[in-house]
Parts: sequence; structure tokens; C-alpha cells
Amino acid sequence: MLMRFVSDYLRYVLKGGTKFYAWMGALALLIVGMLYVYYLQNTEGLIVTGMTSQIHDGLYLANLVFLVGVAAGAVTIVFPAYVYHHEGMHKVTVLGEMLAISAVIMVMMFVFAHMGRPDRLWHMIPPLGIYSFSSMLGWDVLVLNGYLLLNAIVGFWYLYSKYTGKPVNKRIFMPLVYISIVWALSIHTVTAFLLATNPARPMWFHSMMPIRFIATAFAAGPALIIIAFLVIRRNTKFWIDDSAIKLLATIVTFCLGIALFLTLSEIVVEYYARTEHANGLYYLMFGLHGLTSLVPWFWSAVVLMVVAFVMFLMPTFRNNMALLPIPCAMAFAGIWIEKGMGLVVPGFIPSPIGEVTEYHPTFVEWLMTLGIWAFGFFILTILLKGAIGILLGDIKFGARPAAVAN
Repeated sequence: MLMRFVSDYLRYVLKGGTKFYAWMGALALLIVGMLYVYYLQNTEGLIVTGMTSQIHDGLYLANLVFLVGVAAGAVTIVFPAYVYHHEGMHKVTVLGEMLAISAVIMVMMFVFAHMGRPDRLWHMIPPLGIYSFSSMLGWDVLVLNGYLLLNAIVGFWYLYSKYTGKPVNKRIFMPLVYISIVWALSIHTVTAFLLATNPARPMWFHSMMPIRFIATAFAAGPALIIIAFLVIRRNTKFWIDDSAIKLLATIVTFCLGIALFLTLSEIVVEYYARTEHANGLYYLMFGLHGLTSLVPWFWSAVVLMVVAFVMFLMPTFRNNMALLPIPCAMAFAGIWIEKGMGLVVPGFIPSPIGEVTEYHPTFVEWLMTLGIWAFGFFILTILLKGAIGILLGDIKFGARPAAVAN
């Protein structure tokens, strides 16, 4: 029966209309470009990127840090559905788990790209690798794999039960759900420690980093989920209740406000007694010694996040399903900048010995990044389409998969 489930699932997701094939084709082109630049990286080395000895973490780690938050943000669906029994959320819980799976896969691909050489990856496999427990990145990969496994088991177990018409064994299923909720907090906490445990980097070295990471995760993740839900409502027969979307919008509003408060608090503390430890933040906001490449990134992130927060406070935007994607997209983009390029790169500037070196991502890095995001959305499209087919009853045991229009 399991093989039949896989077969019916795949046959359903491979059917679609012109929009579906155009979308998947565009993603496939970017994936091919990603494979090409990955080949360049592995034949010529990381010299083809903009990373240097002074700045050895760039666009790849920035996206890794951000996407861990997107994966953790899926808990904003699971928690209200299973703990508070929110009916609207319960109907779409599995869609959030599919998003978490896709996001973690993208994170792993950014780890793969950032390593430079694939033969080094075994060093992060506990207990074989020499960096598996001594490196915070090894711990991060460990908890991320655990989160991926939990969401895959819970999500596909639920879909399989819907497919066969048999209820899940709640004595096993529910503990796994509760573990996944706690685990979601752990993945972004460990990712925060990946940066915050570097005493030579004053911009990262503070205990508020995990709180800041979790706040931005619970803003960016639900913002993307809202956009995905609205796209699903418009292009499929599956209806997502307004109550679920409005609850997610409320979560984004509160968490985005907390994130802005933490950012402003850090600025006040660093600038109240201006020391050399504030140089990284000063470079990010105003530049150092005439070098200002990240200044536009920072201020654009601030504008996007503040304007999005104001929009979320206005019922005109928060309760209007036609206008809601605007602040969601702005919040998502603003947090990507602030949590990625606006956090990872300035942590290296200046270096511990005072060197000020700027970082400029190369074409290879941009195409690799676009390709990994495209691969993630390719997987997400397949997962969501199959999940929606099962929830609608188009895929069920003993019936032929129904044709789909999009």
C-alpha cells in the first residue's frame, strides 16, 4: 500500500496546466544554472566567490541563517493547531510541515555549497567527523536533520492516513508533534549560537542573539506562509480559512515589532558608549573609512521592516486578503537583509586585527543562491500540490488520481 501511495502521489503532482509547467520549467532553468556554478566552485575552488580570508562567510551563510528561521516559522501553524485546537489552522497544518521540509533542504544545500569540497562534509557527521560535536555548525546540522526527519514523519504519516482513510495512532503521533514544536525552537537557537559563540566578533557576541533570531523567524516564516496560502486559495480548489491567515498576520505583527525593538535596543547600547566594539554596527549603518557597500542594505531593510510593521498595524492591510501580501513581502525581504547580509557580513568588518575589507558577492554566488532557492520552491511545489490533492480527496487509496487544472 505504501508503494501505491507514492505512485498515486507522483502521478498527481506530475499533472498540471500551462502555468504549472511554466513555473516548474523556470525553476528547472535556475537549477541547471546552479549545477553549472557548483561545478565551477568544485573545479576552480572558492576563489570564484567574493569570500576572502578576512570575510570567509558571505551570501551562502546569510541564506542559511535566514532559512533556518523560515523552517522554524512553520511551528506558528503547528502550535495553534495542536495545542490550542484552532480549527482553521488544523486544516492546513500539514502544509506548514511541507514548508519546513523544503526550507531545511535548502539549508542543507547552502551548507553543501559553503563547504567548498563535498568530501569535507563527513567531518560534521557525529560521531565520525572531527568537527561533529566540537563545531557549532556540526550541532546545527545535527538538529536540522532531526527537525527534517520529524516533519517528514509527522507530515507524511498524516497524509498517508488521509490517503488510506485510517486514523493515525495518536499515542505515537502526538508526542512526535510536541517534540517537533520544541525542536523548532532548538534549531534556530543553535543557529544563533553558531554566531554568538564567537568572542572575536563583537557584533555577534551577545546573549540576546537567540531571542532576536526566534523573533525574526516567527515573523519571516509566517509571512511566507501567508503568501503561499493566498496563492493556494487563488489557484486551487483548496480553501484556507480567513481565520488561519488572520492569526498568522497577528503573529507576524507582534514578532516583527519585537524584532524591531531588539534591533533598536542593540543600536542604543552600542552607541551609548561608542567603543571599537561598535565598529561593525557603525560600518553597517554609516560605513567605515569611506567604505559603504552594506549601508544601502541596512537602511533598505529598516525601511522595509518599519513600513511593513505599520501596515500590519492597520486593519486596512491586515484584514484585506488582496493587500496583505504587500506587507508580508516587505517584512520577508527586510528580515532577509537584516538577518542575512546585514548580520553575517558586518560581523567580519573590521577583522580582529582592525582590517577593513569589503565583501561583494560574485555572479557565481548569486546564481548558486538563486538556484538553491529555485530547488527549494521546486520541492515545495511538489509537496504542497500532493498534500492538497490528498486533503481534497483527489488522491486516495483505490481511486485514480484526479486531473488538475493548474
